[in-house]
Amino acid sequence: MKSTGAVLRELRGAQKPAKGVSLYSRYVNRPAGRVFAAVAYRLGMTPNQVTLTSAVFTFAALAAVALVRPAWGLGVLVCLGLAVGFALDSADGQLARLTGRGGLDGEWLDHVVDCAKMILVHTVVLISFYRYFGPDSDAWLLLPLGFLFVAVLTFCAGLLREQLGKAAARSAPAGAASPGPASRLRAVALLPADYGVFCLVFLLLGDETAFRTGYAVLAAVHALFLVAFLGKWFRELRALRAD
Repeated sequence: MKSTGAVLRELRGAQKPAKGVSLYSRYVNRPAGRVFAAVAYRLGMTPNQVTLTSAVFTFAALAAVALVRPAWGLGVLVCLGLAVGFALDSADGQLARLTGRGGLDGEWLDHVVDCAKMILVHTVVLISFYRYFGPDSDAWLLLPLGFLFVAVLTFCAGLLREQLGKAAARSAPAGAASPGPASRLRAVALLPADYGVFCLVFLLLGDETAFRTGYAVLAAVHALFLVAFLGKWFRELRALRAD
């Protein structure tokens, strides 16, 4: 079996393009996922097993938000659990590319776990607001519902844009233009929309006002990104039709 160092070198050469990826995913999540993928390879794990391991970390952390009274220590553990789950979510694809054991079933499972994560992360915040925070106004309970709407719509619209783009690429003539180089400015601008950055808000769980404020700010930022993304994706798909 290959050494861990050799596996890491192969994984570095088999990364997805950096275009359209935030700095967190590029310099934190993907490298962490690369280490997890190398460990999983040494353990003989399959990509689907890595996906399920990711789900265990993520869903355990989210269950704690709903079931345990908020505290600073809990926030650290939740953030860590979500970050590890996110890195493992990157590792499954890297392991699949390394071993050639990826398939439609793995892609389907990965998207199912991602969708469940998007729904549950805001659902448990709603439960925590209701059980522990006791907001002065019930209007605060609408915030996680609104964030949930934004997150699910962004996820579904982005996934559909990706699949339609792949279908168009398959029918495009040979020699079609390839994506341009990654922009560092764009990578910085995308940071507020990155799930890994969102996970950091749980570090504020020990203070009700700080957590609600941070969560509300991220909700507003994600809503603005949704509007921008929808316009961008619509224009791109319309351009593909014109071609």
